[in-house]
Amino acid sequence: MATTATFTLTSADIAGDPVNVSKTATCTKAGATTDLDQTTGLNRVHLRSTVNKVLLGANAEGNDLAAKVYIINKATDPSLYVTVTINAQTIGKLYAGDWMFFPWSQTDTAADIEVAASSWTASTGDIPVEYALFHEDTDFLTNA
Repeated sequence: MATTATFTLTSADIAGDPVNVSKTATCTKAGATTDLDQTTGLNRVHLRSTVNKVLLGANAEGNDLAAKVYIINKATDPSLYVTVTINAQTIGKLYAGDWMFFPWSQTDTAADIEVAASSWTASTGDIPVEYALFHEDTDFLTNA
């Protein structure tokens, strides 16, 4: 069975005309047509701080291997966002309900994927973040 990811975007007015885009990508091992066959499973963290938290730690031995990462901000308050960084570079902000799916290339041991809450107080509650790594080797990651 193929390991696939499907993205669908439908809008009646995003560009002045209806838009309907659907793309499917088959997730394969590096340099091959063989499906990715490993996963961390779906994990959840609860952010209660604006300090970066490592979701997935880089491992220099995994540099040449294929990997795909899924991250979603499960908050319901639209003002609470999560900043996602790799190697101290911000790659995006996920607002309540937003998600991302991207390839991850570990270029060095500093290529950790980290998240941080936009803000946090006891009254706003925590920001739940779910994530999963789909990859090709069981020695590929180190969780921090």
